[in-house]
Amino acid sequence: MGTIPGDGSPDSSVAFLRDGYRFIGNRCARLGSDIFQTRLLLERTICLRGRPGAMLFSDTDRFVRHGAMPKRGQHTLVGVGGVQGLDGPAHRARKAMFMSIMTPSALRHLGHLFDDEWRARVPAWEQAGRVVLHEEVGRILTRAVCAWAGVPLAASAVARHCADLHAMIAAPAAFGPRHWRGRLARQRAERWLADVVDRARDGTLPAPPGSALAAVAGHHDADGRLLCRRIAAVELLNVLRPTVAVDRYVVFAALALHEHPEWRDRVRAGEEDTERFVQEVRRFYPFFPVVAARVRDSFDWQGYHFPRGRRVLLDLYGTNHHPDLWPEPDRFRPDRFAAWHGDRYDLVPQGAGDHLGGHRCAGEWLTIELMKRAVTTLTAAMRYVVPPQDLALNLRRMPVLPPSGFVLTDVRRVG
Repeated sequence: MGTIPGDGSPDSSVAFLRDGYRFIGNRCARLGSDIFQTRLLLERTICLRGRPGAMLFSDTDRFVRHGAMPKRGQHTLVGVGGVQGLDGPAHRARKAMFMSIMTPSALRHLGHLFDDEWRARVPAWEQAGRVVLHEEVGRILTRAVCAWAGVPLAASAVARHCADLHAMIAAPAAFGPRHWRGRLARQRAERWLADVVDRARDGTLPAPPGSALAAVAGHHDADGRLLCRRIAAVELLNVLRPTVAVDRYVVFAALALHEHPEWRDRVRAGEEDTERFVQEVRRFYPFFPVVAARVRDSFDWQGYHFPRGRRVLLDLYGTNHHPDLWPEPDRFRPDRFAAWHGDRYDLVPQGAGDHLGGHRCAGEWLTIELMKRAVTTLTAAMRYVVPPQDLALNLRRMPVLPPSGFVLTDVRRVG
């Protein structure tokens, strides 16, 4: 049995923060291997990238998610007790709840709400002269997803709740004030949504049939019991937070249109080019860097031993930029998707494998729907100027955005 290559460091936690999205990929390239072992937070950790690694990592008979994500991620990004940390029948029952609200008609409904909210903001953008796209789209998505989910949201509370959702997204890999803002934001949001769930259950707040609120408030877990109010709040946040996080993809799409202006006319021309463009944005730009699991029971794979309980990371960014999967991976080339057939293990920005039985993000189709609508609006429904600003992406910062948030000026409606 071979020894998994090591990166030679007694602990790579600082290096992980220093290298960011390229931490695993850089070491794989240096070691000439798509698997290596290191220490992170003083714990032995196996790192994988590439299609075989994604297939292995998606095997729920070999890996579990319980206890895999560090506490700092649970207390900021995903919540304690949420679907991301479940396994077996408990996970299947909870995941089915999420999948039940991701129907084609429901996704179209959210898309229409998104379009309506965006159109309603454009007159204000025309008057403002200067718009920070990330801030504006975040608030648009906050309003749209709360309306779609059945969560009441006062106009005066939009900015506050959007800021809390943004703080949770930014906090897992941060230290100091940015991390603590995320923890406090999660505590506030869970209290808010626990009260919403209580009101839905006692009938004082009608939960629209088919809505996320109705699904979560009425869900019976694998043991036949309703979710406790805190876990219900966590799962309702697992609808709102990832949807608002799509604002990052919208910014990346706007950045791609700015840097590759030839695609503006192409995406205006038809659905096929829009689909290719959106998929390449998801592949090319950095979203979530890695996902974590633990070995269920010891096993051997490709001549390497995986001991029981060992933490394993799958490099999402590195797999999306693997040269064996994506020729010229660091070039933005949407036409590469002309021949793509929806492989579940090569394009993995929101996880690999199966949506229902595995841990691939239930909101992936929702993400694609919202991105398509955003791209259509940016190219066909409005005109704007992108003034000089800092649009560089620092891949050492997780999650990353252009420092400017993508500023627009001279916004004008079309049609």
